[in-house]
Amino acid sequence: MSPNQILVANIGSTSFKFRLFEMPSERVLARGAVERIGCEEGLYSFQIGDEPMRKSQGHFPDYDAAIALVEEKLGGFSHLAAVGFKPVMARDVSGTQLLDEPVLRAMEEINTLLPAHNPPYVAAVRSFHRTHPGLPCIGTFETAFYDDVPERNVRFPVPIEWREKYGVRRHGFHGASHRYVTQRCAELRGTDRLRLISCHLGGSSSIAAVLNGKAINSSWGMTPQSGLPQNNRVGDFDVFALIYLARDLGLGIDAVEKALTSHSGLKGMSGLATGDMRDLVDASEKGNAHAHAALEVFVGAIRKYIGQFLVELNGADAIIFTAGIAENHPQLRAEVCANLDFCGLELDAEANERARCSEAVISSPRSKIEVRVIPTNEELIIARNAWQKLSTLETATHTHH
Repeated sequence: MSPNQILVANIGSTSFKFRLFEMPSERVLARGAVERIGCEEGLYSFQIGDEPMRKSQGHFPDYDAAIALVEEKLGGFSHLAAVGFKPVMARDVSGTQLLDEPVLRAMEEINTLLPAHNPPYVAAVRSFHRTHPGLPCIGTFETAFYDDVPERNVRFPVPIEWREKYGVRRHGFHGASHRYVTQRCAELRGTDRLRLISCHLGGSSSIAAVLNGKAINSSWGMTPQSGLPQNNRVGDFDVFALIYLARDLGLGIDAVEKALTSHSGLKGMSGLATGDMRDLVDASEKGNAHAHAALEVFVGAIRKYIGQFLVELNGADAIIFTAGIAENHPQLRAEVCANLDFCGLELDAEANERARCSEAVISSPRSKIEVRVIPTNEELIIARNAWQKLSTLETATHTHH
């Protein structure tokens, strides 16, 4: 029997989370995570089928060690048809790709743009190449959902040479998440002829404008250090403030980069040790003015992009809330949707309060714009794309022979 399972690997700078799918049924066979890779004391959690989640401690010096543990827990990788990844971006590469050395080098070329994302992904894929050279590694880049965005929403107002020679342009990320929730909304509505605004609000956050199933705009700029305020990354920021801080005030480019990528966003604005929404809400309720301001800035930024996309789409059929913050914080959803009666949006306060981590319509029956909570499932999109890519690779091989 040919291998029929896809292991979807979600790679962080010190973590390896995974989900194992049987294909093409899309049944989840196992899930788990290895965390604190490279630290003195690591953690791992593991669940097969409907068994309870098991947690334990260990030491995982690198991705090779994490992969070896996952292989052991799954009883080997002989049933794997491929490993699926969701890398963020590569130079001049998008879509779903076999992650071979040329693609990995294209990712490394732009490490400066994605310092927290590309290096760990490249390291993890190379670990699989070393330990399991015959196992295909297939990645759907987060930019893929935005491959059809019109040129007017891609361009920055910079010299043409920067666009054509250096690739300076806007991209979009969280592609797998926005694709899943907008496709799911189309299923629930019975049509994909929809104007949708998808709000992925979590550790990092973004908003996508989707028309008839295709993304036409995004809150992102060129990198994931843009758009909405992120957990600890800056979001939209005036580039001349950066030049002023680095050059005139003597902070230096390295220190400014570190501050913008690690100590800004919700964490930086609040002054807290973390940008976790739960901590911000708790601190705000206890009278912390900076935490309160950070929440207001976050809500304001979300509303700014929703307003822009309402104009661009000529209204909306639905607004979707997804990811950890959006799925778990009714108060934030209520603030985002407040005072939008000019476009006929009316929230159902009770339905909104009940909706947590499950599919729900939270707008009132009278609302002209439907508002939904749809939990995301990025891993399923990655598994589907990897499975489909495998079939095209096999077809190409047979045709070649």
